Amino acid sequence: MTMNLLRQIATSRLPVTFYRTDDIDQVRLLRAAGLVVALVPSPSDPSSLSGTPSAAQVLAVTQKGREELAKFSYPQASAPRWRFRMPRIKTVPRIDLGLRRAQPERNARSQVDGRAQP
Repeated sequence: MTMNLLRQIATSRLPVTFYRTDDIDQVRLLRAAGLVVALVPSPSDPSSLSGTPSAAQVLAVTQKGREELAKFSYPQASAPRWRFRMPRIKTVPRIDLGLRRAQPERNARSQVDGRAQP
């Protein structure tokens, strides 16, 4: 479950903020393992180490976290499969357009002069 959250964090735009208690606990585990750099709230009651946390914010995925993702075949390691199925777009060699542009000018010039060109 925690690795799924790490994968979600790695594919998200950082910083990411989590508000649910379960997510905050998982961010604490990831931070304790050294997989992410995160701001995790301290307990509101320090004597009993309990209380309702408000939010946890993940700032970055560490190198160790990226190595762990690589072990679990992180999706960024390979290219998407749809790219292999797309046909290649081939360009057709262009005809010399310089001749085509000259012809309308010649025809326009002949209309102005009043002479017809063969």
